[in-house]
Amino acid sequence: MIRHLLLPVAALWTSAVFAAAGVDPLTVDIGLDDARRFASLMRDNAVPTAEVLQRDYLDRAGAGVKVFTPMRIVDAHRLARVVASKPEAYRYAIKECLPRLPALRSDLKAIYLAYAGLLPERPLPAIEVVFGASNSGGTANSEMQVIGLEVACPTGSTPEQFRTNMRGYFAHETVHTWQGEETPQAAADPLLSQALREGVADYLTSVVTGEVPNADRDAWARQRESWLWEEFKRDRQAMQSDSESLRKPMSNPRFKRWFANCGIAPEGWPCEAGYWIGMRVAEAYVNRSSDKRAAIRKLLELNDPAAILKDSGF
Repeated sequence: MIRHLLLPVAALWTSAVFAAAGVDPLTVDIGLDDARRFASLMRDNAVPTAEVLQRDYLDRAGAGVKVFTPMRIVDAHRLARVVASKPEAYRYAIKECLPRLPALRSDLKAIYLAYAGLLPERPLPAIEVVFGASNSGGTANSEMQVIGLEVACPTGSTPEQFRTNMRGYFAHETVHTWQGEETPQAAADPLLSQALREGVADYLTSVVTGEVPNADRDAWARQRESWLWEEFKRDRQAMQSDSESLRKPMSNPRFKRWFANCGIAPEGWPCEAGYWIGMRVAEAYVNRSSDKRAAIRKLLELNDPAAILKDSGF
């Protein structure tokens, strides 16, 4: 009797997982067609022109390049200028990291199996790797995450560092495919909203990989957590009271202290410390919740960032 009761339940659970899932975690692969096509354009030390990039890369774009083009690659002329300015960075990623990606399928499968167990109703996105304009390591829409290899594989990366980077992208960008549109409450609190959007992704990355994203940033921030939080609160309140900041938050200097500032972070600060703030709030929120899976789902919905912060006790 017990056996007959359990089998349908197991079957229903499995069916629910893969009905919701965009891909099966047991068969998921890393899409490399776009990246390999780009790599072929740089054989024999070639530096592709805008014409070549348009004809052989953008016009033949797979799904990954199509997602990456509007806000990152932009057009063939921009991409050609960036590649010509740092061809060795692209060649390094082509030589050292592109061949290593097939071996990371097992890492991707493990991360996806963890997510399938944690949030079985959430669809798992396809993965594509491309070469972009050296301005983004990853982005996502509701069905796919796309990784920019020249950023994910900076010059000098060891195989171990590259694997850690890719595990982080696999886990972090998946969360972005699950996050909904910005609510009015989030729009009225742009700094906290962005911190939680990125911080929730980093928190869940730590859950499914067992590794805190950006260990150097984490070590720096934990040594000065109280001071850092006071700085964040000050900037958050200033932006909330400024109509121009609410209209164009990402162009505000206070926003740039915390996000989109790699290479231009405040002196002595790591890149994008706002991710860490959001991660700590998310962690505190889940830790205080009796139903932790329900708490995670609320973090993904992010309807009211201020309520999340209050309930976190952070």
